[in-house]
Amino acid sequence: MKKSTLIKVATQSILKNKMRTFLTMLGIVIGVAAVIVMVAVGYGAQSNIEKQIGSLGTNMIMVMPGASALGGVNQGANTFNRLTPEDYEKLQRESLLVSAFSPVVFTNAQAISAQGNWRTRIQGVSTDYQTIRDWPMEIGTFFTEADLRGIRKVAVLGSTVAQALFADVDPVGQQVQIRDVPFTVLGVLKTKGQNAGGMDADDIIIVPYTTAQSRLNGRQRVNQIIASTSSPQDVPAAQEEIRSILRESHRLADGDDDDFTIRNQDEIAAAASSTTKVMTLLLAAIASISLLVGGIGIMNIMLVSVTERTREIGIRMAIGARGSDVLTQFLVESVAISMLGGLIGVAIGFAGAAIVAHFTGWSTATPPQAVFLAVGFSAAVGVFFGFYPARQAASLNPIQALRYE
Repeated sequence: MKKSTLIKVATQSILKNKMRTFLTMLGIVIGVAAVIVMVAVGYGAQSNIEKQIGSLGTNMIMVMPGASALGGVNQGANTFNRLTPEDYEKLQRESLLVSAFSPVVFTNAQAISAQGNWRTRIQGVSTDYQTIRDWPMEIGTFFTEADLRGIRKVAVLGSTVAQALFADVDPVGQQVQIRDVPFTVLGVLKTKGQNAGGMDADDIIIVPYTTAQSRLNGRQRVNQIIASTSSPQDVPAAQEEIRSILRESHRLADGDDDDFTIRNQDEIAAAASSTTKVMTLLLAAIASISLLVGGIGIMNIMLVSVTERTREIGIRMAIGARGSDVLTQFLVESVAISMLGGLIGVAIGFAGAAIVAHFTGWSTATPPQAVFLAVGFSAAVGVFFGFYPARQAASLNPIQALRYE
C-alpha cells in the first residue's frame, strides 16, 4: 500500500469520529501544555536569578568572615570576623590580578529627611564600590577619595530611599539624618531592582566606610571585602591570590584553616539556581505523567477501533493488504492523533505561560528544546502505545476477521 494511501485512510478514520479523536488526544494536549507551562515558569525563575546575580557587579569576588566553633560546636559561616580595614589596604597594595577593592560595613538605621523617614540598610564602602557593582548614577555624583580620608558625612541614595525621603524634591544637596548624624546627599543611584536574595537592591544608603565606622557603628571590623577583576578568566587566580594575602595578613600557619570565606558570582549563581533547576525538573516530570495517561487513552481507543473495524481489516487483507500495511495504518493513526495533540498542547502551553506571567508577574521563558522535546515525546507516546493495538490488528486471521460480527 502506498504511503499516500495509508495517510489518506488514516486521516479519514480520524475525521470519521471527531469527538472520539478529540477526547483521545485530550490527555496529550493537557500533558504537553502542562510541561510547557511548568518548564517556562522554571526557566523564567532561573533566568531571573541569573539576571539578579549579574546585577551584583562585574566579575565580583566576595570575602566574608569565616566560621567559629564554641565548645566543639561549629557556629557556621560569618560567625568569626577578623576582616579589618588593614586587610583591605594590604590587598590593595599587594594584589596584581584584582582591579578594584572595597570594604563593606553593614548597619540598619532610620533615615530622616524634612519630607519623611524610612528605615533602610546603610553600607559603608570605598570609591571602588561603584565600579565593582557596575552601578552608575541617576543624578548627582559618587563620593571621592577626599571624602573617605576626611571622614565626611556624605551619602548616596538608592532610588527606593530617594523616593521615600524626597518624593517631590531633588535629593541632591539635601540633608538626611542617620542616627542623629546629618549627612549631605550627593546623588541617587540608578534603579537595580530585586537582588539575588529577593530584597530590594535600591533600598539602601551608601556612605564612606570611614564615616560609617567612626560615626555610625563604632566598630573597626568590616563585614565584607568585595573585589573585581578585569576579566572573568582572572577570577580563579585572583581568588587564590586574595587567599594567600589574607592568610599572611592573619598570620595563619600552613596547617591552619582559613578564617574567612571567598566566593565569586559563578558559585553564588550555581547555589541560587540549583534549587530552581531541581524544581523545574520535578514539575516537568509531574506534568509528563499526563502524557503517559494520554498515551494509555490512545491505546484504549485504538484497541476499541481494532475491534470495531475487524471486518474492514479482514476485507483489506482478503484483497491483498499485508500485515505490515495494517500495522502501519494503525500506527500512522496513533502517531497522527498524538502529534496533533502535541501541537495543540504547545499552543495552549505558550498561551498558559503568558497568562501565568500576566497575572502573577513571574518571568517565564520557554527554551526551544523544551518544545521539541514535548512534541517528540508525544510522538513517541503515539508509537509506543499505538504499537500493541496495531500489532493486534496486523495479526488478525483474514477469514476469522471476515466472519466477525
